[in-house]
Amino acid sequence: MKTYTFSSGQLLPISIQTAWDFFSSAKNLSRITPPEMRFKIINDFEDDGIYENMLIDYTVRPLFGIPLNWQTIITRVNEPFQFTDEQKKGPYKKWKHEHTFIEKENGTFIRDVVTYALPFGFLGRIAHFLFVRKKLNQIFEFRRKTLEDLFPLPPE
Repeated sequence: MKTYTFSSGQLLPISIQTAWDFFSSAKNLSRITPPEMRFKIINDFEDDGIYENMLIDYTVRPLFGIPLNWQTIITRVNEPFQFTDEQKKGPYKKWKHEHTFIEKENGTFIRDVVTYALPFGFLGRIAHFLFVRKKLNQIFEFRRKTLEDLFPLPPE
């Protein structure tokens, strides 16, 4: 199984607790996902907090508008520093997304590391080369810009 790693990082001018509160709320996922993906959480969460073994079910349209059902499970929570979600059911053979929050003097550094594998062997590797890698870059670039808008730098 060919495994890939994608990483991204961004400094936001917010406290680590504000970062945690925003990113650990499943309700905010759609805010930082490109609208053309039509990301929709299926669960009805009463509480915003996350916890280990929490299941999140959603539909997403990552390619060609084709709807996919996806289920992730929160496998690790270390509030307010880190949490990990992993695909339980979905389009990837493997998907593990580690979210890390590092408090800095001027805000919080948000680091994402995604380890993933695609199904279909050789065809999956071709798909990765042709569009999956590019799509991940686009998703995280949208996220970066959206977060800059949501949490702008204070005026000097």
